[in-house]
Amino acid sequence: MSKGKKNEPFDPHNMKPEEILKFEIATELGLGDKVVNGGWRSLTAKESGRIGGLITKRKRELKKDALVKEEEA
Repeated sequence: MSKGKKNEPFDPHNMKPEEILKFEIATELGLGDKVVNGGWRSLTAKESGRIGGLITKRKRELKKDALVKEEEA
């Protein structure tokens, strides 16, 4: 058996912090229902890539904001 993605159903009530961010972005893109009904594996590569790109962008912005606040203090 291959070591692939888990085949577990998506549980929106039992998520880690990074999964919360991922699900928030998916919801903003209108993909929240698709994820809840079919899990993360139901997304196309294009949809997954879009989510990943926005996660990276948001993390970069959060890091930049934290540095600016640190310099102001």
